[in-house]
Amino acid sequence: MKRFLRTLVLAALLAPAAVLATPVDINTADATTLESVKGIGPAKAQAILDYRKQHGPFASTADLAKVPGIGTRTLEQIGDQVTVGAPAARKAAAKPATASKP
Repeated sequence: MKRFLRTLVLAALLAPAAVLATPVDINTADATTLESVKGIGPAKAQAILDYRKQHGPFASTADLAKVPGIGTRTLEQIGDQVTVGAPAARKAAAKPATASKP
């Protein structure tokens, strides 16, 4: 039992930081933040910034496939590490505005 617990603790300590980290918002991140995503280096980070500047914000993380140098394999690798905005912000944006009564 002690051996099992030691193994479990060791596994927890060695777990990748990406699993515990908050996803990076690809619509607001700078190059350094994008590079913190495992699978995104300086060239891909710059390509994301260039694409975003030319085409505007990404509607979904799947739109990263439109960025030169990012393909299916990269999307599969980074999918859980990126987002297109904070969940609360997306929820608020999706909620229709209501007119207040005088």
